[in-house]
Amino acid sequence: MQVKSYKAGSVGQVDFDEVPFGGKVLYRTLKDAVVMHQANQRQGTAKTRGRSEVKGTNKKPYRQKHTGRARAGDRKSPIWRGGGTVFGPHPRDFSYHMPAKARRVALRSALAGKLADEEVVIADLGEFAAPSSKSARKILADLGAPNRACVVIAERNEGLYKSFRNFPRVHVRTASELCTYDVVNGGLIIAEREAMDQLVARVGTTGGAA
Repeated sequence: MQVKSYKAGSVGQVDFDEVPFGGKVLYRTLKDAVVMHQANQRQGTAKTRGRSEVKGTNKKPYRQKHTGRARAGDRKSPIWRGGGTVFGPHPRDFSYHMPAKARRVALRSALAGKLADEEVVIADLGEFAAPSSKSARKILADLGAPNRACVVIAERNEGLYKSFRNFPRVHVRTASELCTYDVVNGGLIIAEREAMDQLVARVGTTGGAA
């Protein structure tokens, strides 16, 4: 198929074999992978104080009987102002993991969907030996200044990362660390040709483990 290409400020078309990514988007698996990613990002640090943790006296506020009032053991009771919280949140780990094969299928489906929607650009981004926001801005402008973009590179490049990091909703990922959430939430996928080849090897129909 023909996908968008970018090189030296020129936007065109280039041939790309999308067969390894398949043509079918498995939406349920895609959703499961996105929900898993979001759950794994949760800090799980929400905490409330229970009755035993609230500061206060343990003294009985008034006698048990003959006052006309409800019985009360202490002022830390949850029904009193300033008392403890009943069944409040406590620190916990929300993370879990889908099987590696399911994660691989989800990423493959996400990339297949982006290819079908023509939201993939195979780009020659240059070397970026030093950080240059001006060069990064030009690339984005030449590609239509997308609201969101995910730049996928073959190997880590500190200069390229620092060039794009200040742009809102633009993220840089290597082909080895790209996940389903990055693709689904990334908007326009701007990928190096070598990075796409690595993704084919990683999640293609004949690829290895995710």
